Amino acid sequence: MAKSINRLTAKAVEKKTAAGLFHDGLGLYLQVSTGGAKSWLLRYALNGKPQWMGLGSYNDLSLEQARTQRDAKRGILKEGVDPIAAREAEQSKRQLAAARTMTFDHCADAYIKSHRAGWKNAKHTSQWTNTLKTYASPIFGGTPVQAIDTAAVMEVLEPIWTTKTETATRVRSRIELILDWAKARGLRSGENPALWRGHLDKLLPQRSKIQAVRNHLALPYPDAPHFMTNLRERTGVAAKAVEYLILTAARVSEAVNATWAEVDTEKRVWTIPAARMKANREHRVPLSDAALAVLRAMQAQRQSDYLFPGWKIKRPITGAACLKLLRDGGLSELTVHGFRSTFRDWCAEQTNYPRDVCEMALAHTIKDKAEAAYRRGDLLEKRARLMDDWAKYLAQPRAASVTPIRKQKR
Repeated sequence: MAKSINRLTAKAVEKKTAAGLFHDGLGLYLQVSTGGAKSWLLRYALNGKPQWMGLGSYNDLSLEQARTQRDAKRGILKEGVDPIAAREAEQSKRQLAAARTMTFDHCADAYIKSHRAGWKNAKHTSQWTNTLKTYASPIFGGTPVQAIDTAAVMEVLEPIWTTKTETATRVRSRIELILDWAKARGLRSGENPALWRGHLDKLLPQRSKIQAVRNHLALPYPDAPHFMTNLRERTGVAAKAVEYLILTAARVSEAVNATWAEVDTEKRVWTIPAARMKANREHRVPLSDAALAVLRAMQAQRQSDYLFPGWKIKRPITGAACLKLLRDGGLSELTVHGFRSTFRDWCAEQTNYPRDVCEMALAHTIKDKAEAAYRRGDLLEKRARLMDDWAKYLAQPRAASVTPIRKQKR
């Protein structure tokens, strides 16, 4: 009579290379793949239906260990329990145990690490890290993520909700995203205590009720020509950068990080790559004669790949340097970004250009989805005429009504 159990030997298992299933007895099989990999399988019947269960790799389980596993699973089966279901329950139990030791700070670090590659720049990563470290970590950073509840979240938000509303809003959103990540990883269960709609909006006042909208302070457009006259008396890189961003209506980061590779002086176009745009979409900027004059002045002293190099020529000038120019000129109440508002006000009150032309000059996205779907071009030719008119307006003499920019002391 053929041997019914313990048919295999350790030596025979080691030598087997042919692909196939080799029965050891009582439902234990050695599986050899076509590539030569070996693993253990258990075949059993549940409610009259055959089932297969993987026990592990031959590299991890010897023949004797596989037999021990087989006997244990058969013992579970005799109790009327599916061994696969029992294993899944054990895995869930281990996950819950891990959740008891996985803290919020651990989850935050893991979340930031997994999403860092999709964020635009290192500054975004540091903002996440710093806000969580400042506001969330002192309250529940060392708390198991499963234990974080509404009371804990409120302890973070309430002290800053009315005094630092913008920051508090971002902190709440970041906490919500991290807790959602933890739930998706099986580290917590239940509703998210940082959820706004239908939850925290019942406990905290609406942001719009407590925070007045604060736009970037802007120079009134009638004062812009006089400002430009004084600005052009300056010879520093910061002055040229500010003049250029005013003439192009660009954002500060777009202008100060501009490179010569982005500029085509023959076609009179500055093409900002999508990676540097707020909307993640390439933006072409038509260059007026005045803007080209700024570039020619910088080209004459070019030592860098950047249009406006900083103290280190391999790095661009900073937005802070441009802001310092205003402060040194006695205009500390203004912001550099506010010149975009100056341009937009001039467009609305002094020109007849269509709204979409003016908005596209500012690289604003079209909010109407239907209109955006049909808008294929970027109205470059019309915007070129608009920017030429803007440059001409800025060159007109105007009576002084703003504080002249004083020369910077050495």
